[in-house]
Parts: sequence; structure tokens; C-alpha cells
Amino acid sequence: MIEITYDVFARKNRGDQLFHVGYVDALDDATAKVHAWTTYSEESWFEMCVVRRSQIIPVNRDDGPFAKAQGGAA
Repeated sequence: MIEITYDVFARKNRGDQLFHVGYVDALDDATAKVHAWTTYSEESWFEMCVVRRSQIIPVNRDDGPFAKAQGGAA
């Protein structure tokens, strides 16, 4: 099986903006949620989200961590 890279976003309090806290690699969405929660549990988060890196659409750059690699994979 191929691991998928997920970017992790979180907010400490209701109403705060989500910010990027890091990333995890996992085999599926459910495992990514567990990995994210346990990896970044040093803070008391109000909310945490994981997003498949391949689902992030860059707006003004075609390089960097969110750019699609040749062949469509991120």
C-alpha cells in the first residue's frame, strides 16, 4: 500500500483561524486523523483537520510543497 501525505491544520480556540501545524503520512483518512491527533497532541486544540496534500490547489505558485509533481502525484 502507498502512504498518502496529509497536511494538518488546527485552531486553539473557537473563532481562531486554522493554521498549518505540520503533516503526517498515512494509508487512509481514518489513520491520518489518528496520526495527526497523536503527533500534535502537545497542544490543547479546539479543532484539528487533515487534508490530503494532493487535494490542495495552489493559486499563485507552481513550485513548493503543494505543487503537483510530474504525472499528477503530489
